[in-house]
Formats: sequence, C-alpha cells, structure tokens
Amino acid sequence: MISPDFQKGIAEIINIEDLDSLLTSGKKLRIKWGADPSAPDLHLGHTVVLRKLKQLQDLDHQVIFLIGNFTATIGDPSGKSKTRKALSDEEVAVNAQTYQDQVFKILDRDKTTVVYNGDWLNKLTAKDLINLTAKYNVARMLERDDFQKRFHNNQTISIHEFIYPLLQGYDSVQLQADIEIGGTDQKFNLLVGRHLQKESGQTPQVVITVPILEGLDGVNKMSKSLGNHIGLTDTADNMFGKIMSIPDSLITKYYELLTDISLSDLASMKQQLTDDNINPRDLKVNLGKIIAAQYHGEEAANLAEEHFIQLFKKKEIPDNIPEISLTKGEYSLFKLLTQNSLAPSNKEAQRLISQGAVSINNEKITNPLENINISEKIVIKAGKRNFLQINCL
Repeated sequence: MISPDFQKGIAEIINIEDLDSLLTSGKKLRIKWGADPSAPDLHLGHTVVLRKLKQLQDLDHQVIFLIGNFTATIGDPSGKSKTRKALSDEEVAVNAQTYQDQVFKILDRDKTTVVYNGDWLNKLTAKDLINLTAKYNVARMLERDDFQKRFHNNQTISIHEFIYPLLQGYDSVQLQADIEIGGTDQKFNLLVGRHLQKESGQTPQVVITVPILEGLDGVNKMSKSLGNHIGLTDTADNMFGKIMSIPDSLITKYYELLTDISLSDLASMKQQLTDDNINPRDLKVNLGKIIAAQYHGEEAANLAEEHFIQLFKKKEIPDNIPEISLTKGEYSLFKLLTQNSLAPSNKEAQRLISQGAVSINNEKITNPLENINISEKIVIKAGKRNFLQINCL
C-alpha cells in the first residue's frame, strides 16, 4: 500500500491501484520527467516535481530526464492563453546544459538517464506524423481546458498546438515509461501519453501530477518572467530573504511541497497558524533555513539568518517592503529612486542623496551621481519610511 507520506505533495494519481502494483512488483521502474528548456534557470517551482522523483529514486527506480530539445522549438501551449514562444536550436542547447547542472542538486545522477526527444522526433517522416495524428481526435483535443477557453473566446489555436501533446505522448511510447510525473497544468499531455501507449500495445503509464507552486506574490505561478521566483542559483541570503517575504497563506504549502515535513507535523503547523499567539514569522525563519540549507549547506543557512536579522530586525527595517528584481550590473541610484517612487523627481532624488537621507544596506550614500553595482540582494532606504528591496537575478 502506498504510504500517506509518499502521497504528500501529490495532486492526483491515475491510477493509484496501478501505481501500487508497480511499486510492489519488484521491477526497476522507468519514471519519465520531461522538461522543455525554455528558460536558462530553474526555480523552486520546478523542485516540487524533482523532489517526488528523488523519492522514487530512493526506492531504487530510474528517472528518465527527457530534455525536450525538439518540442522547445515548437512552443508548449499548456496552461497558456496563447502559444509559448518557440526557441532557436542554439537557445535550447544552452538552456539544456544549464538544466542538467541544476537538476542534480536534487536528483541522484547515478539513477538518472538524460535523453533528448530530438533523437527520435527529428526522424519522423510526414507519413509517420500523419499516422500519429490519426491516433487522436479533435473532440478529445478540445476537451483540454486552455484549448476549450480559447476556442469559445474565438482566440487563435494553431494546428501545431494540437501536435505538441501528441509529440509529448509519443515520447512516452519511445521511452516505454512506467510512470510520468508533471505539474497539474500538464495533466492533459500526460494522459495523451497513456492513450498513445495503449494504441501502441504498451501498458499505459501511471500519471502523477503535483500542485503548481505560487510565487512570492502569493497569486501567480512561480515564474522568472514575473519576478516572483526563488531560483536554484540564488544565494543563501537571497533564498532566506525571499522566503521571509512570502504571504502567510503560503507557509504550509511551501513546507508541504518543498521540505520533508511529515504529515503529522504539517497538520500540527496548520493548527498552530490558527492560534493568534503564534507568530508566522517564526515558521518562515525555520522554512528559510531549511530551503537555504538544502542548496547551500547548514553553515550558509545560519549565516543567511544572521544577515537577515542584522539587516532587518536590528535596524528596524519593516518585514514587508516593496521588492523588484534586476539583472546584475550598474544602475544610477537617483534614477532607481525616481523610477520606484522613492522620490518624486530626479532632482528631488539627488537632493535626498546629497543630504545623507539615502542608504543602501544601512550605509549612507552622499554622492547624488552614485552608480551602484547590484550583484546580490540590497535594501535601499530613502528618508525615514521609504524602503525598497532589490533582488538580483
């Protein structure tokens, strides 16, 4: 019987009886996880799947990490109101290497096989592709939620978008996957894999979906493009600081999906949060240390906590201050003040700086033409009550 702790962090299993049979069969299972390398970096949202894969590796099963170097050049419409931008072969190659560097922060390299779907999809002939499309019908395709909404709203759906889930499903046929894991937004595509495997005479894969992790804003899916993410390449300080900024409503979800907390401890935590005498901040501190330690070690996590306390608590900087994210580089300080509403004009921003009313990480800046180098998280204070946290991408 599948343990309740294994089911923690899982949205749905299709179907659970088949999964139970597979896990008790003694067979070394082939577990597929596919990712189109559509961006250069991974974030904690991706680790929800990775952590579940690692649990199966710990049971001595093999993860097949499928890099969608072919499908990334098409553009996945899953969960989108419009087609995702297709990438060039060069962009895909760079991102694919970065993905591999990052996934092994969690996955066991010895129990992971990396494959590229271009190895077989590039070999499909026109006849092969037509035969593949004949195995699925338009009515079933339009059952997909995002297609259905766009169809009823008279929004464009390109024919190639129908082909995308067929290609993803065909990957499962090629790999003879026993299990495929993905986010809830990938459920339709994963089910297409089951269908095509059955059509090909294979035993349909078990589908496991995991919840989508909201980002720092507490509303939208964690995404680098929205600036609401915690990246796997973030420093320990940035990871800790960003965790401290999440809404209280996300505390238990982050614990459930990003840590090894037991179900009993999770239930206890949910109960604690109903008690007005419990400060959610303390739970965030513990969470921040756990996350930072996972990727940087215990020592770095402890230093991140000390740095946060020194920067925010002892200097009386508010917990919830406006945040922006910028790429590494030099920026004009007075322009940053104006652009982020810390000063009404460039002239006033320069005046505040010259009067010593502006500080960065509690160090006063008095040169009104100062350019600041952003390479890590900083906090700008302008006047007595205006703050801005800048996270480095």
